[in-house]
Amino acid sequence: MDWKANGGGIGTGRKASVIFCWTPPPLFVTMLAMSETLVVQGRRLEPADLALIRGLIAEHSGWSRRRLSEAVSAQWDWRSGSGRLKDMAARSLLLKLQARGLIELPPRRQQPSNRMAGRRLLHQEWDSTPLGGSLREAGPLTVREISQDRAGRNRCAAALSEFHYLGCRGTVGENLHYAVTNPAGRLLACLVFGSAAWKCRVRDEFIGWARPARERNLHLLANNHRFLILPFVKIPHLASWILGQILGRLSQDWQEKYGHRIVLVETFVERDRFRGTSYRAANWVRLGTTTGRSRQDREHTLRLPIKEVYLYPLRRGFRQELAR
Repeated sequence: MDWKANGGGIGTGRKASVIFCWTPPPLFVTMLAMSETLVVQGRRLEPADLALIRGLIAEHSGWSRRRLSEAVSAQWDWRSGSGRLKDMAARSLLLKLQARGLIELPPRRQQPSNRMAGRRLLHQEWDSTPLGGSLREAGPLTVREISQDRAGRNRCAAALSEFHYLGCRGTVGENLHYAVTNPAGRLLACLVFGSAAWKCRVRDEFIGWARPARERNLHLLANNHRFLILPFVKIPHLASWILGQILGRLSQDWQEKYGHRIVLVETFVERDRFRGTSYRAANWVRLGTTTGRSRQDREHTLRLPIKEVYLYPLRRGFRQELAR
């Protein structure tokens, strides 16, 4: 705290006034020490963890946010099931801590961009010959997981961009991509599975989740983000057949890529556009509807399309596993 005299000083014959000027200390000094365990980004944080992060920020003021997240994940040996450091999860955790006022991150060096917005997809030639008949007549169909096959992934991305009403956006977090082809190699359908919704009232009530259990175990759920059958393909029961094939292997495919299984799959069907017939035919459970709000809508002013919520359990004891 500094002070200075204003007006005549001592011996001037006038009464001196004193103005106190307070300079606040740095933000991290004014924060209260965390005395309780927090759960952020699915990870339990003790007071020592927060102290470690603050220490890294103070000692390495020239580090970028990316470098800081890499250091945090390395210090904690925070890895995915496949052994890779979870630096992206650490970066998200740091942002959430800053939003709570618990740390002050270094300034952002560049604005985040939408990778898909600037990505130019190669033009694809599509076989527009109508393909009908029965599943048997279509011949043995092949279902492949293509998330690590660049050519296959780009082909499906182009199909989604051209034919799916939501287009193709970059996936965030863990994800799997599937392509369905006929014996001639013709692409018939594309599916994308990724991270589950952070919150969904009817889903969470169906599971019986308390918040701590949801934060710990959300990674055991997957969401069917995209399902496209190309418009030239008109094969009855194809959609439910595809869902059955993929659901039979999805958890094992997740295990092989990320080192952990999943026990429950969700999807949201926009009810003004679709009836969810294929999901019902594949024995998904319809729970109810969304509220038409986004978790970013803090002011309750944004109205989103109402969606039907469907779930498919992959294990009988999914509730017990998710409640641990």
